[in-house]
Amino acid sequence: MQVLVRDNNVDQALRVLKKKMQREGIFREMKQRKAYEKPSVRRAREKAEAVRRARKQARKTAIREGLIAAPKPKPRVAGAGRRPGLPSATQPQQASTPNAGQFSGAPATAA
Repeated sequence: MQVLVRDNNVDQALRVLKKKMQREGIFREMKQRKAYEKPSVRRAREKAEAVRRARKQARKTAIREGLIAAPKPKPRVAGAGRRPGLPSATQPQQASTPNAGQFSGAPATAA
């Protein structure tokens, strides 16, 4: 596997490499090989994976032939889901005052 580093941007190259490795299934295989897997468990897992692939293929064929309706696309919000930890357009903003959501029982007085 090969990744080009452009303009000494190693961070970008690492992101590209991780994405390629994820697509190839290398991380999943590394996690599986971390511990011994009994042959009976391996056969059961491989059979379940084959069933999953066959169902997915049958579903795609049925959608293509018009036998079943295609799933509705999820609404996409610009920039949503790109950077965890930052508020997105779908999350409500919290009030800027420290005690805005708390009720003390007494009416608030202006100082």
